[in-house]
Amino acid sequence: MIGYTTFGTNDLPRAARFYDALLAEFGAKRAMEMGNFIAWAAAPGGPMVAVTKPFDGKPATMGNGVMVALAAKSKAQVDAIHRKALQLGGKDEGAPGPRGDGFYAGYFRDLDGNKLNAFFVG
Repeated sequence: MIGYTTFGTNDLPRAARFYDALLAEFGAKRAMEMGNFIAWAAAPGGPMVAVTKPFDGKPATMGNGVMVALAAKSKAQVDAIHRKALQLGGKDEGAPGPRGDGFYAGYFRDLDGNKLNAFFVG
């Protein structure tokens, strides 16, 4: 259902390094790259995560209450992704663990303050 999600950034090269390394944990690579925009996908035509400098030229800001959830294949992958985000300079927003019946997630913020999580259901 979701084609892609885009985060704003004020430092595209820094954001690119963060997401190159983080999304590699899902097997994702750069799928599109145009000037101030980069998108990653794990499969051709699949969902993408992107970063961009805002089109209006104003500074990028994070949305309070906005979060993107990245579907992991296992609890171990949730742990690895959360750990990788912190190693890359992201901030912890909730250590990996159970969050209700059969839902396992770890929460973090990227270098621009955008909130994400990696989750596994099962």
